[in-house]
Amino acid sequence: MGTMSLDFSMKPLRKVTTEQRGQQDSKQPVGDSRGNNSNRIGDNSSLHITKYVCEFVGAAQDQLTLEDVQCHFTWDLDPIRPTLFILRDKLQDIGPQEGYSWLGHIYNLQGYIHYELGFISDARGSFSRAAEAFRQMRNSVTDEGPWLMVNYGNQAWLHHHLGEEAESQAYLSKVDALMREYPSPSQEELHPEIYAEKAWTLMKFNRDKRLQAANLFQRAIRMQPDMVEWQTSHIIALVNAFKCYSKTVGPDVLEKMKIAKEHDPENLYLAALYLEACAKNGKKIEYDARELARKVLRKPVSSYSGIKPLLRLFRMSVSMDEAIDLAEEALERHPDERYLKRCAALCYKMRIVLQRDSPLEHSVVERAISLNQEVISLYPQSSLKRKIGLANIYGQTNYSLVKADQIFEELLESDLDPEGTQMLYTYYAKYLQFVRKESQKSIEYHMKAVAIHHPSFYRQSSISTLQKIRERNRNQMCGEIEEFLANLQH
Repeated sequence: MGTMSLDFSMKPLRKVTTEQRGQQDSKQPVGDSRGNNSNRIGDNSSLHITKYVCEFVGAAQDQLTLEDVQCHFTWDLDPIRPTLFILRDKLQDIGPQEGYSWLGHIYNLQGYIHYELGFISDARGSFSRAAEAFRQMRNSVTDEGPWLMVNYGNQAWLHHHLGEEAESQAYLSKVDALMREYPSPSQEELHPEIYAEKAWTLMKFNRDKRLQAANLFQRAIRMQPDMVEWQTSHIIALVNAFKCYSKTVGPDVLEKMKIAKEHDPENLYLAALYLEACAKNGKKIEYDARELARKVLRKPVSSYSGIKPLLRLFRMSVSMDEAIDLAEEALERHPDERYLKRCAALCYKMRIVLQRDSPLEHSVVERAISLNQEVISLYPQSSLKRKIGLANIYGQTNYSLVKADQIFEELLESDLDPEGTQMLYTYYAKYLQFVRKESQKSIEYHMKAVAIHHPSFYRQSSISTLQKIRERNRNQMCGEIEEFLANLQH
């Protein structure tokens, strides 16, 4: 099994000076003019956070233990193995230039992922590179600072797990020293650097953690409001959290996006999200979208460049053909970049999904198939959804029902985690219904997805489908569905 390494070059960070950092470390919490109570979200997690704050801050006054340390090993991330592979690929796709502001955070999370996957030497290397990245990014006159608390905590835990107790205690002492030298502005708060790193980390996990991430960023910003990247990431986390529950964002969030965009004009990812939100609120954005596309194409290739939300904006609010043309132009400029191939493959897949009742050119289908096959080979351990997508392309276009069936059969025999199994069953049920026209078998697989008692989007999707079938009362299995749903505990 291959391992991953990010060998990024270092250069000074332009947005933060040592003087600004020192001034903020010595200040009491300050109010955020945009962080009043009416705009705050996720405050229901305050008690949970305060519990850890009290334990963490109190530990500085007593003997510090591993459990007291705030780091990836103590944040209850609870990642399953498939999620770790997905996260590993996501970190790789950020790249060194666009992700430079978060380079230390990237290496820290990468080190934790390597450890959980069993790549110990890579974990050591990533944690060491994280410490070096923080030192160079902060451009500090000293090698130490509060931004190293999480990294030293990670290294203390890594050495502990490896049975290297002397080294573990040495790093634990370093954490203790940093906590004493750089105390939090408030005894009821963690240091803002810890809040920001935890928030950034939670953003990489599932949708349930995005509200918590937005709340943590807001706490960090209240104490240290000069960090532009924190302000931007707070808004991105906020928007992503709202997207889980609503198709549009409210005017208050839209205004926050506008302000954040003005403060961070070089962040084209945020600019694309802002135009997407404007389009969903009924505004005309075609001209601005095309102007933004020119800027994004000039940026280094990265998942942070804005290309993915921009292509989504084009697909939904400009035109599908222009979205595909834009994806192909990006690939022409960077033909070997796997992330761009992934984005292009998604565009072609969505064209087929959204135009399944219209005839498609043979060349479009061929391109969709070849791109998706290549992307699967480039993301070999995080391609379950792409394999399902390829099967649907084969099936919906009638290109090869045999190949579609073969992909699904192979996946059904594979060993998947609960959520992966739910995803497979739900998509296979839809394939059986809309492509194979086997409604009874489709219902059976929706039931199989629901029978796995793991909360997920896919389980809820299958529940909703079964409820609609029952309400229409046209299927011979309606009685069985009624009984199944009545006995369901969800």
